[in-house]
Amino acid sequence: MNPMDDLELETLAVRAGIARSQFNEHSEALYLTSSFVFESAAQAAARFSGEEEGNVYARFTNPTVTAMQQRLAALEGAEACVATASGMAAIMSTVMALLSAGDHIVASHGLFGATQQLFGNILSRFGITTTFVPATDLDAYRAAVTPTTKLFFVESPSNPLTELVDVAAVAAVAHEAGALLAVDNCFCSPALQQPLKLGADLVIHSATKYLDGQGRVLGGAVCGSRVLVNEVFKFLRTAGPCISPFNAWVILKGLETLKIRMAAQSSSALELARWLEAQPQVARVFYPGLESHPQHVLAQRQQSSGGAIVSFEVKGGRAEAWRVVDATQVVSITANLGDTKTTLTHPASTTHGRISPEAREAAGIRESLLRLAVGLEAVDDLKADLARGLALI
Repeated sequence: MNPMDDLELETLAVRAGIARSQFNEHSEALYLTSSFVFESAAQAAARFSGEEEGNVYARFTNPTVTAMQQRLAALEGAEACVATASGMAAIMSTVMALLSAGDHIVASHGLFGATQQLFGNILSRFGITTTFVPATDLDAYRAAVTPTTKLFFVESPSNPLTELVDVAAVAAVAHEAGALLAVDNCFCSPALQQPLKLGADLVIHSATKYLDGQGRVLGGAVCGSRVLVNEVFKFLRTAGPCISPFNAWVILKGLETLKIRMAAQSSSALELARWLEAQPQVARVFYPGLESHPQHVLAQRQQSSGGAIVSFEVKGGRAEAWRVVDATQVVSITANLGDTKTTLTHPASTTHGRISPEAREAAGIRESLLRLAVGLEAVDDLKADLARGLALI
């Protein structure tokens, strides 16, 4: 029996994946090397063929990266994990490893802008087509299935409107069609949601966000069964969208505080969401922890809290939204999220600016929408900062 099997998430976040060297270091070691030395030609051949486990070349084997992968797998309840250079590299690697020309993807409308670009504009050039459906419409998922459908891909909560996908229900539709379900778990992280336990086959991460948690490095990951993750690993080994050992080490350390960070940020986000709902300049607030959220009951069932992302529409359009952004003095104006520092962005002109106006409208991303990624500052200071801009509307 693995001694890690019965440990709580907080313990796994600081203990899983530790493999000490001959120096018996307490903190996980950072191995900055491009290659590894073999004891003999026979061992080199055995390592390259896979007959013997061990490190070969840092593009696909490195002790620091392995530690990060093992820790994140433990947190997600996965058999295996493979780390990548970024969240988009994780999505690309998954698709390229598991799909071929002629295959079909069913994806929810509410996806990050770059993900929509990848599925809608780039993969189609290589014969992989995508049908986008409303995130909450099970009948639309069923209707989109074709004989060549191989993958369902969703975000839950979605970026930026925090729409929730009923992961268990969509998993059932995907599996009935003989397809896999991949869930982008960026907004929740395993601290708040474990999609594999809800029926998903793969979990995708932009480790750049909450897994690092301090806006320091880029990274991505794919978690799931050993069989599926090994296919992604084989693609990564050849194509090379790998994470650097340094970035893996930073994320490995970030995971240690994931649970407490997300608990604090989620608590502040709920307070801010309720405050925003009461502001006369705000037309609507999107936050799963609010009773007004359309999938509030679902959020209570499949997440341990509402998360740290609050999106809201101001009364007006782009000009009014930009006034709120430009008036901030504490909040950072940046499109990144998952940081200890609160960030604010206007999705229609940043994260989703490259997709067509029609696609933005279908996803509900209007010119009046702002996305707030709540950090660890005092909530009263954040309220005062936002109030400066709201007063200008």
